Amino acid sequence: MNHTNNEGEKLHVEENEKHLLLDHAYDGIHELNNPLPSWWSFLFYTGIIFSIAYFIFYQIMGGPTLREEFNKDYSKILVVQEEFKKANSAYKDERYVAVANPEGIEKGEEVYENNCLPCHQEKGMGDIGPNLTDKHWIVAKSTPETIYNVIFNGSEANGMPPWSEVLTTEEIYLAVAYVSSLKNTFQKGGKLPQGEVIEE
Repeated sequence: MNHTNNEGEKLHVEENEKHLLLDHAYDGIHELNNPLPSWWSFLFYTGIIFSIAYFIFYQIMGGPTLREEFNKDYSKILVVQEEFKKANSAYKDERYVAVANPEGIEKGEEVYENNCLPCHQEKGMGDIGPNLTDKHWIVAKSTPETIYNVIFNGSEANGMPPWSEVLTTEEIYLAVAYVSSLKNTFQKGGKLPQGEVIEE
């Protein structure tokens, strides 16, 4: 459909768009008033309202800072960790026996390689940490129970971290099974002995 603007120029406007035609032109360009989609307008104004509420809550009403929120969440994590330690810190022989088999030792080797390798090297030869293949022991005393306690709680004096903060209890028992399998294998090229001799 053709319409005429104020300058007498003929315009070609579709029938379903004629109600959108604005009564002005810039350099011969005529403009249609196409409103934004309603969903876009809704999100836009909702964002403005939210930002105002956000500013009032955090800047005027004293809402918690990021550090305060972190400390609150971290305190919950510490409580969960403490409960976990209380429930699992004690060695249970039946759990060790359940994984002290070829399959468990193989899985334990995977746990060892993913977590212990940097300090104890391949096959327990020792590097930063002690050699695990000889008869000498520094903190643990060769038994599965003492090995479990060292892995679970760590040894700050010897640079051993508490792996209970990283590994599951099942993974710790698997690691104990693997480390126990390394005893007295005397890997060639291993680190020099450290600690006291423990005879089986």
